[in-house]
Amino acid sequence: MAMSKASTSRGLFSLIRHSAPPPRPYIRSHLISFRSKGTNSSSASVATAAAAAAAAAASVSARSGFVSWYLGMIEARPILTKSITAGVIFTAADFSSQMITLCPDMPYDPMRTLRMATYGVLLSGPSLHLWFNFLSRVLPKRDLITTFKKMILGQTLYGPIINSVFFSFNAALQGESIPEIIARLKRDLIPTFKNGLIYWPLCDFITFKFVPVRLQPLVSNSFAFLWTIYITYMAGLKKPCLENVKEKASAQLH
Repeated sequence: MAMSKASTSRGLFSLIRHSAPPPRPYIRSHLISFRSKGTNSSSASVATAAAAAAAAAASVSARSGFVSWYLGMIEARPILTKSITAGVIFTAADFSSQMITLCPDMPYDPMRTLRMATYGVLLSGPSLHLWFNFLSRVLPKRDLITTFKKMILGQTLYGPIINSVFFSFNAALQGESIPEIIARLKRDLIPTFKNGLIYWPLCDFITFKFVPVRLQPLVSNSFAFLWTIYITYMAGLKKPCLENVKEKASAQLH
């Protein structure tokens, strides 16, 4: 009897075991594997996007940090900051001028660039700082009429004076004598003044009308980059022959 019950139990257990649905390890494993691949791909995309966003944020932060630092330096040490800025611009402008105008067989002249950088640091930067601050005190408004007044003063007063100083300073550093410097001014100053009347009025209008006083030297120096390429080229011309200058002056008088 006991044997019969045990046999019956084993039979039922065997029947239940065989009637249960067989496991499907392949399908389950495939789904798990597919889900894992999708998760990894999504994670990689998120990581790439996060890295790109972080790089962009770092770039913006670096630019913003530099601008904030520069503005802080203008407030703390305005003349020094503007002088160094002018020196950098004159250095880049003279280098560009030489690369554009020199013949292929002519070597680069580092002393010429050094002269221009020295002029930018010692004269251009400080003079622009003083000039723009002077104009802001004398003509504090920024309306259209006041802007035109500043432009006229710049073209008739500051421009001729600073160009004369520029050519004289550069010529003196090259060892030219006073008669040679005067001859250079007679040859180069008037053409420079005429070309300045073409280039500078629009630049001055933008600077005086839209730019805060503390940033006006920076904006003016930025406009001056192309202009400086031109005047450094003019300053790099050979010194004029005194006889030729005298003959031209005599011809103009007669």
